[in-house]
Amino acid sequence: MLDQARVVIIGSGIAGASIAYHLTGLGWRDIVVLEQGSLTSGTTSHAPGLVGQLRSSVSLTKMLMYSVSLYRQLHIENRPGFDEVGSLRVASSKERMEELKRQAGFARGVGLDAALLGPQETRELFPLMSLKDIEGALYLPSDGSARATILAGALLQTSCQQGATAYPYTRVRGIEVVNGRVQSVDTEQGRIRTEIVVVATGIWSPRIGHMVGISIPLIPMQHQWVMTEPLPELARTVPNLRDPDKLVYFRQDGPGLVIGGYERNPVAFEVDAIPDNANPTVHAFDDARFAGLMEASRERIPSLHNAALAKRVNGLESFTPDGEFILGEAPGLRGCWVACGFCAHGVSGSGGVGKVIADWIVQGDPGMDMWHMDIRRFGSYASSRRYISTRVHEVYSTYYDISYPALERSSARKLRLSPLYQRLTELGAVFGEKAGWERPNWFASNEHLADGQAWPRPRGWAGRYWSPAIGAEHQATRERVALFDETSFSKLEVLGPGALAFLQSITDNQMDQPPGTVTYTQMLNVRGGIECDLTVTRLAIDRFQIVTGTAFGTHDLAWMQRHMPTDGSVYINDITSGRCCIGVWGPHARALLQHVSENDFSNEAFPYLTAQQVTLGDIPALALRVTYVGELGWEIYAPTEYGLKLWDILWEAGKPLGVVAAGYSAIESLRLEKGYRYWSSDIHSEYTPYEAGLGFAVKLKKGEFLGRAALEQARSAGLTRKLCCLTLADPSAIVLGGEPLLDGDQVLGRVTSGGYGYTLRQSIAYGYLPIAHTTPGTRVEVQLFGQRYVATVMKEPLYDPTNAMIKE
Repeated sequence: MLDQARVVIIGSGIAGASIAYHLTGLGWRDIVVLEQGSLTSGTTSHAPGLVGQLRSSVSLTKMLMYSVSLYRQLHIENRPGFDEVGSLRVASSKERMEELKRQAGFARGVGLDAALLGPQETRELFPLMSLKDIEGALYLPSDGSARATILAGALLQTSCQQGATAYPYTRVRGIEVVNGRVQSVDTEQGRIRTEIVVVATGIWSPRIGHMVGISIPLIPMQHQWVMTEPLPELARTVPNLRDPDKLVYFRQDGPGLVIGGYERNPVAFEVDAIPDNANPTVHAFDDARFAGLMEASRERIPSLHNAALAKRVNGLESFTPDGEFILGEAPGLRGCWVACGFCAHGVSGSGGVGKVIADWIVQGDPGMDMWHMDIRRFGSYASSRRYISTRVHEVYSTYYDISYPALERSSARKLRLSPLYQRLTELGAVFGEKAGWERPNWFASNEHLADGQAWPRPRGWAGRYWSPAIGAEHQATRERVALFDETSFSKLEVLGPGALAFLQSITDNQMDQPPGTVTYTQMLNVRGGIECDLTVTRLAIDRFQIVTGTAFGTHDLAWMQRHMPTDGSVYINDITSGRCCIGVWGPHARALLQHVSENDFSNEAFPYLTAQQVTLGDIPALALRVTYVGELGWEIYAPTEYGLKLWDILWEAGKPLGVVAAGYSAIESLRLEKGYRYWSSDIHSEYTPYEAGLGFAVKLKKGEFLGRAALEQARSAGLTRKLCCLTLADPSAIVLGGEPLLDGDQVLGRVTSGGYGYTLRQSIAYGYLPIAHTTPGTRVEVQLFGQRYVATVMKEPLYDPTNAMIKE
């Protein structure tokens, strides 16, 4: 056995094999692949084999499209690993048909060939099916069926021909870590020195993570499928078929049919209980649990009533708390990479996963936005086995449910509570959840304030998880004053003698400002893409406070830790749980705060984008004059133990001013009118500040910083696309994100975010357009649930273009 390697990949399934294939393809040779059993065994050996490409995120869909392009080329001894038979996703209800219309638009926006079919057209492609309740189908001709072991074997075989070495029956016993960096891997066959380990061990990944003290939040689920004996009715090749309303899927395998699905009563399997035997990922079949799926499959394909079963499989598959992959370098541990949690799209995604992980390791950048799959999206709250199990049960049992964008998960709730939670509950808060935090979406008690308003109810899906209280809270913020609980915002502290130099090196704006200055900035990658979007407050010469989004704290902290100096001159602390935050915004915000404080909140004494230590009532606090809603106001930060009384003080003082409690749905509407960007949708790692309209935050003359060279090159070359604000001609047509932007038959781009502006009484959308289409007044079309709506490019911001409201 080799005693040294550039990279050690643990796991030789299709994901691990793909990573080895792509690393060697980039010229890296000293690659070792370890497998505790036979090569390409584990969950890969019993994958159902459906390869679909269309998913809910752009990046994941593109990864799966890449997988298909790769799989077309793979074979072993002239046995192909992929058959491009296409796929059908049928609608057994009118609401499902609406989903298919939305998915067809999304597919068009990402360049994936897809077509909506009527019932008869659908049966022409799949003659065995009954048309009972069928409204139509979405047909994707380039989807197909995989022989996962052939694909994995071909990838691994090519990797070894290009310089990799694979060791079967070699169990990992431990991973050595020194000063936060991987040093070696200890196996039953000996020790391998390495600085990079990739954990691609599927259901075993939490065990490997435990060896190095990191949480990999997934759990094995028992996924069952069967294969019939040869069916006489299966006279020709048919596409894969999914009937999500009946929770079942079908795939042709020679003369037989594979049948599986996602039952409402799933069963998990404890990671620590996985046996050490010849086939540890396959367990006894549970006929009773599969009975409902079998009955549903017979309803869709009546000939199955007389079909005998040739094979029954109960295989373990790894599922995560949000049903997405877990990819990337583990936060706080250099050299430990993770590629697991493939849920229901493991084989489909593994080709793309291999490319992304290899690019990430070799080039320092994955080449596309990975936020929805990045391990850094999970915080410490996701390290609880109970949390993982509870949430995964919901994810699995609802896997085939319609994915409404505003739908909230119902399990594993009330985990992280603001000190204001009880008061907000008393005020009628309707809570959502983000990163484990309970956060008010709106307050039902405010619905009566919308009486008499002419705001249209959002049409279709946009009106499903909606309340007229959103408009009332929006209006109160614009006209009076509102209080927002923002305690969930992630708060980081950067301090030390090297703090300023460090922040200067990883931000695009000028950090060398006087204490008390608040600076809006981005942190960029080597391509100039926006990795983090945040505010930095200089509290002292050597101390800064950073505020970023609720869900982005772990991601942004890991990004900074990855680039911070190692000489002890800089320390970074996560102080999120130690500080509450209340946003006080609206024309009467100054009057409210001045009423409870002896500090001077006048514009002259407390200008925009500054911070001061203040006292509100008898509460010591840090006040930042910033806004994310486009109105005069402050964010008030105080130690958590003061939070409840701080709210009560502000609430009582605000009553004569018409104060309301407001939620995050109002914030979304308010920020859209003002044109404030949201990281992970409007801006992310694939877009530069110039493309995103944030060039005002770029200070190239300040000196060297990460991404500066790419920005200089981009500025010299000129923009080819730009984020634009659009308004739809029909104010009741509300976009949800991902809809294609069209000029005739030409796809120009996709909607990044949108909603209704209650002050402007307009439907607003944002999206990136080619430069030729970015002139205000230009008309394009938005395809929304199969319908086209005229949209006009507008000069932004739509609301208060002179910033008079926020600077008065």
